[in-house]
Amino acid sequence: MRLSQMLLVTLRNDPAEAEIPSHKLLIRAGYIRRIGNGIYAYLPLMLRVINKVSKIVREEMNATGAQECLLPQLQPAELWQESGRWDTYTQAEGIMFSLIDRQNRELGLGPTHEEVITTVAQDMIRSYRQLPLHLYQLQTKFRDEIRPRFGLMRGREFIMKDGYSFHADEESLKKTYQDMDQAYRNMLRRSGLQFRAVDADSGAIGGSGSQEFMVLADAGEDEILYTEDGKYAANVEKAISLPVDAEVSPFDTYEKLETPGTETIEKMCEFLHCSATNIVKNVLYQASYDNGITVLVLVSIRGDQDVNDVKLLNELTKYAGNYEAKAVLALTVPDVEAQKKWAAKSLPLGYIAPDLSEDYITSSKQVSPKFLRMVDQTAYTLTNFATGSNELGYHVVGANWGQEFDLSELVVDVRKAQKGDRAVHDPSQILETARGIEVGHIFQLGKKYSEAMGATYTNENGQEVPLVMGCYGVGVSRLAQAAVEQSYDKDGIIWPVAIAPYHVVICIPNIKDPQQIEVAGNLYEELNEAGIETILDDRDERAGVKFKDADLIGIPYRIVTGRSLKYGKVELVERATHQSQEIIVAQILSTLKDLIEKALK
Repeated sequence: MRLSQMLLVTLRNDPAEAEIPSHKLLIRAGYIRRIGNGIYAYLPLMLRVINKVSKIVREEMNATGAQECLLPQLQPAELWQESGRWDTYTQAEGIMFSLIDRQNRELGLGPTHEEVITTVAQDMIRSYRQLPLHLYQLQTKFRDEIRPRFGLMRGREFIMKDGYSFHADEESLKKTYQDMDQAYRNMLRRSGLQFRAVDADSGAIGGSGSQEFMVLADAGEDEILYTEDGKYAANVEKAISLPVDAEVSPFDTYEKLETPGTETIEKMCEFLHCSATNIVKNVLYQASYDNGITVLVLVSIRGDQDVNDVKLLNELTKYAGNYEAKAVLALTVPDVEAQKKWAAKSLPLGYIAPDLSEDYITSSKQVSPKFLRMVDQTAYTLTNFATGSNELGYHVVGANWGQEFDLSELVVDVRKAQKGDRAVHDPSQILETARGIEVGHIFQLGKKYSEAMGATYTNENGQEVPLVMGCYGVGVSRLAQAAVEQSYDKDGIIWPVAIAPYHVVICIPNIKDPQQIEVAGNLYEELNEAGIETILDDRDERAGVKFKDADLIGIPYRIVTGRSLKYGKVELVERATHQSQEIIVAQILSTLKDLIEKALK
């Protein structure tokens, strides 16, 4: 391709709407253009990158025996209602675009395809002889993000590979799950990316276990906790650890103390001359279930720890049946306005005790009359602790479970693991932290969808039993942008060779020089014929403009047909290092072949 014929418009300044480097650079370099909030056009250069990523994904999926298909983007609401996820995706998470057709039927634009693929399996898989079966697709997905941001990282329309496997038993599922683990590692390695595979929460998709694949980058939305020995890595939402040991309590007798102006843990520690590890703090949450019932949740946790909202949400989901519900639609710390809807009187905020009385809850059919009380394991082990008194300006010290405060039957792990904690597998290993961009996620779904939707098969004994399922996703467009976020400099993008739109750009400094034009044209033809993807910058622009654009676009190698031609040489510049060398024209092909082959290993 000749740049004079390509749709390419570069910008010298950062676009106002872009927040992170990769988003800025993809717009500046002419890869994408914003059409609407969270909606982007993939321009020619970007589409080439997407196609290369897709090719790698297809090759690795096909190598495992998976079969490619294409599923509908429009999905009937009944399928999601059957699985029990319609309310979750249209109300709780609220990410599904829903619409009503002219026959007044509800439809959704597919944010994911578990329900559709399960319906296919329900209709077509009948016998154990058809198992295992693994289907995948590369498809556009739609999600109504609350705050679309970061370009292709969190858009409302994006390209994704999602795959679904069907099995006779858990053992077969685990084999495919391991195959996908290796396939995903291969995809990211071949794409030239640095990454970590981490334990993860399954979220609304569900299942017994899942693993995320994180491209390491400072702008990553996810925090990763890991150990240097390489034996543990997890998303902070899922991570478990051993917190630092609690200090010995300075309180040996129970008493109520006046503690004015100590509504925070920091102020309380300063006033009482104690460690935060000697304090039980009580955090009030408001959980809204899918049947309209609001439950007030009181979590007691050690003062130096924070509640992990994802872990808490998972715990609350377990108890949905106690309130004749199926799922939690929302989990929040109620502000003053929210409190007005259920609080019978003003709460002693900052001074709440584990035994906060139910008379704070107004009588209502929509609100559970009792607090759901949970004690985190970090608070459960404390003795002679300090905590609130349910009276403004007062705390109690020297308190104990089973004496001054009843211990809840619900002792749980809802703390947020953090950097500096000890690892569970080896307490001598200390958790470190990194930022990552999630580009892949694999799930062991088990029978969640097959049981809900009646997807069964006949086993060897002639019995009709539910299918066992797995689910495996890769964000193709997100991976492409993540590569930019991981590798760029002040001059622009630095594409890994494997997914760069082109391998080489040939710059003609002076298009009025017949020799420069001839050599550039000959090299352009020779390299492309040899399978080295080459673009020719034959625009009527100054040399400096061409060099700046080449750096901005991020093509791995640049050939300059400049002054060295009089010696039968051209300049070869490596984008990643800016190192240049003069190469005899006749040796350019072999030199580039060696460089590219080495980069792709």
